[in-house]
Amino acid sequence: MADERNDTGESGDGRRLRWLAHNQARRRVIIDAAVRVLERAAPGDDVQVQLIAEEAGLARTVLYRHFHDRVDLDLAVQKRICKDLGAVLLPALSYDGEPVVIIRRIVDAFVRWATAHPTLFWFIELELPGPGPHPLAESIEQVGEQIETIMNSVVQYYGVELSADDRAGLDPWVFGLIGQVFSSVRRWSGLDVAPAAEHLVSMLAQSIWLQINGMAASRGIDVPDVPLIELLSVMEQAD
Repeated sequence: MADERNDTGESGDGRRLRWLAHNQARRRVIIDAAVRVLERAAPGDDVQVQLIAEEAGLARTVLYRHFHDRVDLDLAVQKRICKDLGAVLLPALSYDGEPVVIIRRIVDAFVRWATAHPTLFWFIELELPGPGPHPLAESIEQVGEQIETIMNSVVQYYGVELSADDRAGLDPWVFGLIGQVFSSVRRWSGLDVAPAAEHLVSMLAQSIWLQINGMAASRGIDVPDVPLIELLSVMEQAD
């Protein structure tokens, strides 16, 4: 069957692709506008859709042509914020540095982000109705997997055979460490009298390091006080 074409010779598929590109671009404009409006609001403020539409330079009715409802819009905004947060955290997870340095670098990156964007931090933790994984849970999953990879590298370096229970428990334990940071920063950000951000970072990093080091020591693992990139280099040479 021949393609249906309009007066310009454009096929139906071409029109659909052009509409999809237009729709995606318009969605980005709206999401960007929503993030800017949130940045100007305080945590817990009721951000009206009308404000977002005005910030995007669109009518409210046009906005809802690109999102099914408010939940769909909020979910898209959460995904965007989590993506931006991931771009901040994942580089901090590089193997460049000793384990304790890496831990502090990750915690510091998150605390700095949460301090600079308190309303975005509040917003990504909101539980929205509907099926599917929470965007923040997906972001934490990425960070958690990277941390598990680092830990497994150390275990492999020492040739320690973890029990089946330890291997199964590594995932929830790592996510518990991440949750500890989120809970502490959330509590800290709401205090009238709170420690300085730098002191909070030091306390959290030290607490996490002591937990990791203690768990490792109890299993005969001496976490190396050398940059992990050097540890990986030694492992590669051994292979």
